[in-house]
Amino acid sequence: MTADRWLPAYVGLGSNLDEPVAQVRRALAALDGLPQTRLVARSSLYRSPPMGPPDQPDYVNAVAGLLTGLPAAELLAALQGIEDAQGRRRDGPRWGPRTLDLDLLLYGELAVHSDALVLPHPGLAERTFVLVPLLEVAPGLRVAGGSRVAQLATRVGDGGLVRMDG
Repeated sequence: MTADRWLPAYVGLGSNLDEPVAQVRRALAALDGLPQTRLVARSSLYRSPPMGPPDQPDYVNAVAGLLTGLPAAELLAALQGIEDAQGRRRDGPRWGPRTLDLDLLLYGELAVHSDALVLPHPGLAERTFVLVPLLEVAPGLRVAGGSRVAQLATRVGDGGLVRMDG
C-alpha cells in the first residue's frame, strides 16, 4: 500500500436496522479493506436514541480513525459504496432508520463546502453520538474552530448515549 501523502480521516458509523451491531462491525472491516487506507483506531460501540423521527429503533454508533492516501471525494465515494453494499437505501425520511450510515467527519485539516461534501461534517460539534466515540479515538483532536473534542463532548453532555463494548 503506497500513497504520496497519508492524511488522517475520521468516519462516523451508525446503524439501527438489520442487526445494527453486525452492520457496524462489517463496516469497520470494510473500512480496513479500502485501497490506500488503513484503519488505525476504532471506538467502542455506543447505543443512542434516534436523532430523527422518534418511531424508530435506537442506533448503534462508533467512530473510525483512518490514515488514507485517497482524495476526500474518493474516500466519500468509497464510504457510499460500503453503505450501498450493506443495503443502504436513500429514499426514506431524513434522519430515518437505516442499515448503515457512514459520515466523513474530518479529513486532515481540509475545509470544504460543496453540494457533494461538507468538511468538517456539519453538526459534528453538537452530536454526542459522534463526539464521545471521537474523544475515545482522538482525545487531543481540535475541531470546530479550534475547540478540542474533549471540550465539545463536555458541552453536549451524554445525550442518552450508552457504551456497549470495550
